Amino acid sequence: MDKVHSNVGQSTTGLIYRDTMTDKCKQLNIGQEIISGTQDVFSTMLMLEVAAEDVSDQKANVITSNLTSMIGLGGGVRGMLAVHCPAEVAQFITGSFLGIDVEELDEDVKDAIGEIVNMIAGNLKVSYADAGINVELAIPTSVVGNGFRVSGASGSIRHNISFQLDSGTFWVELLYVLS
Repeated sequence: MDKVHSNVGQSTTGLIYRDTMTDKCKQLNIGQEIISGTQDVFSTMLMLEVAAEDVSDQKANVITSNLTSMIGLGGGVRGMLAVHCPAEVAQFITGSFLGIDVEELDEDVKDAIGEIVNMIAGNLKVSYADAGINVELAIPTSVVGNGFRVSGASGSIRHNISFQLDSGTFWVELLYVLS
Protein backbone atom coordinates (compact mmCIF):
# COMPACT_ATOMS: atom_id res chain seq x y z
CA MET A 1 0.00 0.00 0.00
CA ASP A 2 1.37 3.40 -0.99
CA LYS A 3 1.53 6.14 1.58
CA VAL A 4 0.02 9.48 0.71
CA HIS A 5 1.84 12.54 2.03
CA SER A 6 -0.15 15.66 2.66
CA ASN A 7 0.60 19.14 3.91
CA VAL A 8 -2.90 19.43 5.33
CA GLY A 9 -2.68 20.53 8.92
CA GLN A 10 0.93 21.73 8.59
CA SER A 11 1.42 25.43 9.22
CA THR A 12 3.07 27.77 6.78
CA THR A 13 2.55 30.68 9.17
CA GLY A 14 6.31 31.14 9.66
CA LEU A 15 6.89 31.55 5.94
CA ILE A 16 3.94 33.89 5.52
CA TYR A 17 5.06 35.96 8.52
CA ARG A 18 8.63 36.32 7.19
CA ASP A 19 7.33 37.35 3.73
CA THR A 20 5.03 39.91 5.38
CA MET A 21 7.94 41.26 7.47
CA THR A 22 10.11 41.56 4.37
CA ASP A 23 7.36 43.47 2.54
CA LYS A 24 6.89 45.81 5.51
CA CYS A 25 10.64 46.48 5.74
CA LYS A 26 10.76 47.27 2.03
CA GLN A 27 8.26 50.07 2.71
CA LEU A 28 10.86 51.74 4.94
CA ASN A 29 13.98 53.49 3.74
CA ILE A 30 16.00 52.28 6.74
CA GLY A 31 19.03 54.45 5.91
CA GLN A 32 16.87 57.58 5.77
CA GLU A 33 15.07 56.59 8.99
CA ILE A 34 18.44 56.31 10.77
CA ILE A 35 19.55 59.67 9.37
CA SER A 36 16.30 61.40 10.38
CA GLY A 37 16.32 59.82 13.84
CA THR A 38 19.96 60.76 14.45
CA GLN A 39 19.50 64.32 13.25
CA ASP A 40 16.37 64.66 15.41
CA VAL A 41 18.19 63.47 18.55
CA PHE A 42 21.18 65.74 17.99
CA SER A 43 19.15 68.84 17.15
CA THR A 44 16.62 68.35 19.97
CA MET A 45 18.78 67.04 22.82
CA LEU A 46 22.22 68.52 22.05
CA MET A 47 21.29 71.57 19.96
CA LEU A 48 23.79 70.36 17.35
CA GLU A 49 23.35 69.88 13.64
CA VAL A 50 24.88 66.72 12.16
CA ALA A 51 25.37 66.06 8.48
CA ALA A 52 25.04 62.54 7.09
CA GLU A 53 28.00 61.89 4.82
CA ASP A 54 27.93 58.31 3.62
CA VAL A 55 25.38 55.50 3.70
CA SER A 56 26.94 52.07 3.29
CA ASP A 57 25.39 48.61 3.17
CA GLN A 58 28.75 46.87 2.76
CA LYS A 59 29.61 43.88 4.90
CA ALA A 60 32.72 45.45 6.42
CA ASN A 61 33.62 49.07 6.92
CA VAL A 62 36.70 50.48 8.57
CA ILE A 63 35.58 52.55 11.51
CA THR A 64 38.02 54.37 13.75
CA SER A 65 36.30 54.11 17.12
CA ASN A 66 37.45 54.26 20.71
CA LEU A 67 33.92 53.97 22.09
CA THR A 68 30.94 52.01 20.81
CA SER A 69 27.58 52.11 22.51
CA MET A 70 25.05 49.59 21.28
CA ILE A 71 21.52 48.53 22.02
CA GLY A 72 19.96 45.17 21.22
CA LEU A 73 16.82 44.86 19.13
CA GLY A 74 14.23 42.11 19.47
CA GLY A 75 10.75 41.32 18.20
CA GLY A 76 10.21 41.64 14.46
CA VAL A 77 13.76 42.83 13.92
CA ARG A 78 16.64 41.13 15.79
CA GLY A 79 20.07 42.69 15.98
CA MET A 80 21.70 45.83 17.30
CA LEU A 81 22.01 49.53 16.70
CA ALA A 82 25.40 51.06 17.53
CA VAL A 83 27.01 54.49 17.72
CA HIS A 84 30.79 54.38 17.08
CA CYS A 85 32.94 57.38 18.07
CA PRO A 86 36.60 58.32 18.21
CA ALA A 87 37.50 59.55 21.72
CA GLU A 88 37.45 63.26 20.88
CA VAL A 89 34.04 63.03 19.21
CA ALA A 90 32.56 61.06 22.12
CA GLN A 91 33.94 63.67 24.53
CA PHE A 92 32.52 66.52 22.43
CA ILE A 93 29.08 64.89 22.23
CA THR A 94 29.08 64.24 25.98
CA GLY A 95 30.17 67.79 26.78
CA SER A 96 27.39 69.17 24.57
CA PHE A 97 24.83 66.79 26.07
CA LEU A 98 25.74 67.36 29.74
CA GLY A 99 27.06 70.92 29.53
CA ILE A 100 30.43 70.02 31.06
CA ASP A 101 34.06 69.83 29.96
CA VAL A 102 35.07 66.23 29.26
CA GLU A 103 38.72 65.23 29.08
CA GLU A 104 38.64 61.42 29.14
CA LEU A 105 36.48 58.43 28.22
CA ASP A 106 34.91 58.04 31.64
CA GLU A 107 31.56 56.76 32.94
CA ASP A 108 29.82 60.02 31.93
CA VAL A 109 30.91 59.49 28.33
CA LYS A 110 29.79 55.85 28.25
CA ASP A 111 26.43 56.80 29.78
CA ALA A 112 25.90 59.77 27.46
CA ILE A 113 26.68 57.88 24.24
CA GLY A 114 24.56 54.98 25.56
CA GLU A 115 21.66 57.40 25.99
CA ILE A 116 22.23 58.80 22.48
CA VAL A 117 22.01 55.29 20.95
CA ASN A 118 18.92 54.61 23.09
CA MET A 119 17.15 57.73 21.74
CA ILE A 120 18.11 56.97 18.13
CA ALA A 121 16.83 53.40 18.63
CA GLY A 122 13.61 54.81 20.07
CA ASN A 123 13.09 56.87 16.92
CA LEU A 124 13.80 53.82 14.77
CA LYS A 125 11.35 51.78 16.86
CA VAL A 126 8.62 54.35 16.07
CA SER A 127 9.44 54.12 12.35
CA TYR A 128 9.15 50.34 12.44
CA ALA A 129 5.89 50.57 14.44
CA ASP A 130 4.44 52.92 11.80
CA ALA A 131 5.18 50.14 9.26
CA GLY A 132 3.44 47.57 11.49
CA ILE A 133 6.63 45.96 12.85
CA ASN A 134 7.06 45.53 16.60
CA VAL A 135 10.59 46.15 17.85
CA GLU A 136 11.73 45.75 21.44
CA LEU A 137 14.81 47.49 22.85
CA ALA A 138 17.37 46.18 25.33
CA ILE A 139 19.55 48.18 27.70
CA PRO A 140 22.49 50.04 26.06
CA THR A 141 26.01 48.67 26.49
CA SER A 142 29.25 50.57 25.90
CA VAL A 143 32.67 49.25 24.91
CA VAL A 144 35.82 51.37 25.23
CA GLY A 145 39.14 50.43 23.68
CA ASN A 146 41.17 50.20 20.52
CA GLY A 147 41.01 47.61 17.79
CA PHE A 148 37.64 45.95 18.30
CA ARG A 149 35.12 44.82 15.69
CA VAL A 150 31.34 44.49 15.88
CA SER A 151 29.72 41.63 13.99
CA GLY A 152 26.28 40.05 13.87
CA ALA A 153 24.46 36.90 12.93
CA SER A 154 25.22 35.23 9.63
CA GLY A 155 23.16 36.82 6.87
CA SER A 156 22.64 40.07 8.78
CA ILE A 157 21.64 43.20 6.91
CA ARG A 158 23.95 46.12 7.66
CA HIS A 159 23.36 49.86 7.31
CA ASN A 160 26.29 52.06 8.32
CA ILE A 161 26.00 55.84 8.15
CA SER A 162 28.77 58.33 8.85
CA PHE A 163 27.89 61.69 10.36
CA GLN A 164 29.98 64.82 10.59
CA LEU A 165 30.25 67.19 13.55
CA ASP A 166 32.68 70.09 14.01
CA SER A 167 34.74 67.75 16.21
CA GLY A 168 34.92 64.92 13.67
CA THR A 169 33.09 61.89 12.30
CA PHE A 170 30.97 59.32 14.11
CA TRP A 171 28.99 56.38 12.75
CA VAL A 172 25.56 54.91 13.38
CA GLU A 173 25.28 51.25 12.41
CA LEU A 174 22.24 48.99 12.24
CA LEU A 175 22.92 45.27 11.98
CA TYR A 176 19.84 43.03 11.89
CA VAL A 177 17.91 40.03 10.65
CA LEU A 178 14.16 39.76 10.31
CA SER A 179 12.40 37.51 12.79
